[in-house]
Order: sequence, then C-alpha cells, then structure tokens
Amino acid sequence: MDKQTHSHLNSQVTAATPSSPAGAHAGDGAAETAQDGIDRRGFLSCMAWAGTGLVWTMAGGVPTSRLFAATGAAGDAAAHAGSFSFVQISDSHIGFNKAANQDVTGTLKMAIDKINRLPAAPELLLHTGDITQSSKPAEFDTAAEAIKGAKTGSTFYVPGEHDVALDDGAQYRQRFGAGTVGRGWYSFDHKGVHFIGLNNVVQIDAMGKLGEDQVAWLKGDLAGRSASTPIVIFAHIPLWMVYPGWGWGTEDGAEALSFVKRFGSVTVLNGHIHQTVQKVEGNVAFHTACSTAFPQPAPGAAPHSGPMVVPAAKLESVLGITKVKFVRHQSRLAIVDSSLADRG
Repeated sequence: MDKQTHSHLNSQVTAATPSSPAGAHAGDGAAETAQDGIDRRGFLSCMAWAGTGLVWTMAGGVPTSRLFAATGAAGDAAAHAGSFSFVQISDSHIGFNKAANQDVTGTLKMAIDKINRLPAAPELLLHTGDITQSSKPAEFDTAAEAIKGAKTGSTFYVPGEHDVALDDGAQYRQRFGAGTVGRGWYSFDHKGVHFIGLNNVVQIDAMGKLGEDQVAWLKGDLAGRSASTPIVIFAHIPLWMVYPGWGWGTEDGAEALSFVKRFGSVTVLNGHIHQTVQKVEGNVAFHTACSTAFPQPAPGAAPHSGPMVVPAAKLESVLGITKVKFVRHQSRLAIVDSSLADRG
C-alpha cells in the first residue's frame, strides 16, 4: 500500500434520493418502497439529499441518522480519545472519456480537493476500486498522481473489474499488491479497528465472487479476534444483493458475512454501483459510495446499468466522497456522504 456495520433483525435500507427528507427510513409511510426495500422515487443518489450528507450513529442500540449540516465543530470537539476519521472514494475510471464525463481526471482531482478541505485531515483513504477504465499503465499513473495529492495518512486500494480487465490484475498487483495475499486481499489494524480489503472481481461472472481461497482466508483472519473489535470490510462490488439482475451483489457474500455475526460493530463499504445505498442488518451497516466519475441509473430504472448522462450543471452533484468517523465506545461508525458540488 502506498502513502501513507448478519441477522435480518432490524433490517433497514435507505436509498439516497433528492425527494426524500434526510433521515427518512425505508419503512416510512411517505416513501414509495418496493418489496426489496429500495425507494425508487427519484433515486438519483448523491444529489441534493445525499449531497448534504448523512451521519450514522448508534443510540440506545438503534441506528439513527442526521444531516451533515447538523454536525460541526461542536461534534468534532466532543470526539473521544482514540477517535479518528477516514475517507472512501470509488470508481474514478481514469481513461473514460464518453458523454457521461469527458474529464474524469478533473472530477477525481475535485474529490481530492474536497478531502483536503475537511476540517481535520483523515488518517486513511480507501479507494474501493475501478481506479481505471481499462487497466492501462498510463491510467494507473494518472490516478496515482492525482490521489497522491490527498492530505491523508495511508492510502489503501482494492481492485474493481476495470482494474483487472486487460491483464488479469497483474498491473494492479504490481502497483498495489505489496503485502497482500493471493490475488490481492489483505487486512490491517488502525487504532483498534480491524480493516479488511477484499477482491471480489477476479472470478466475476454474472456478479461478484470471492472464491474458496479468499473466503477461507477471511474466516481465519477473523477467527482469533475479540467480538468487541470494530470491523471495516471494503471491496468493490457490494457484498450484499443490491440488485442481482444487474450483477450488483456478490455470489458468496452471504457466506463471507456469516463470519462477522459475532462482532458488535461491522461496517461494509463498497463501490461499483455509483450511487449511495445504505442498509443496516443487525450489527452490520452496509454502504455503497458514489463514483468520482459518473452516475449510474437506479436499480431497475433503466434497461441496463451503465454510465448515465446528466446535464453538465448537475454532474458534480451526483459525484462524491464518503467520510467515516470512528469514535471509541460507540458501536456504529458515522458515515457522511457529500457531493462534489458541496463546497464545504
């Protein structure tokens, strides 16, 4: 690496929509919700609603949310000893130059600039894959140069399917594979939090897959850890079934997630779908991030997935970053999404 929350009890899915009030839940009567729990009313994730940002906290054992605008210096000042924040970016697609965004390097740099304007520098940066469009050396070079400008501590990566497209991931592993296991999975600890980076794109078919070797490694990696250890898992394709019809899920994700049932705080961060979807199932909080390059349609809202063209004036509002804050002795990490159009 370079510079440097599974039971179905209390299940909740929150889809970021410009027409939904912040903090509205999938079960609210005002929401038009399909049986799969996804609100389809104007789903364009990361627009005004998600662009404002949402903070997830745990109060009395119940996950709650509030607007990022409602947080601030007072909240930061109340941070407990040992707390820290990190940021997630995803799906930069350097090399993409079609109508949905003809300057993906520019929007990646905007994301980095936004990170650099945060009141306190994040200690880690996680990139959840599709760094490049075609896994070409020049694309990796451009992405690395832009990300190098982030004023964070260490940077960690997992591959997306576009990062392994040409050479089965050889170029990716040459650059980011040091210290990883197998085809690029690994774990590390930071201030009492155990982070796990997974590769669910090597055996990709209709949807993501981890494979027997990686699932066995994950089971072993978690086996000796205390149930009180906060766990953060990050991978490119969602580990839960967001929309199987478009391949938005991981075939053996349920098996992998069965290993974290005993932990009190688990956060799963993914990319791939280029929009914010959040779900809480018991002790596990799932979160998919916006892209820094272009949006994709809501699940089932178009004939197929793929780059979605939006008016140029709105592009920045559907791209964004995710900030995560760990506060010791709280069981849920606070997750804040903000769009590139939000100058804060």
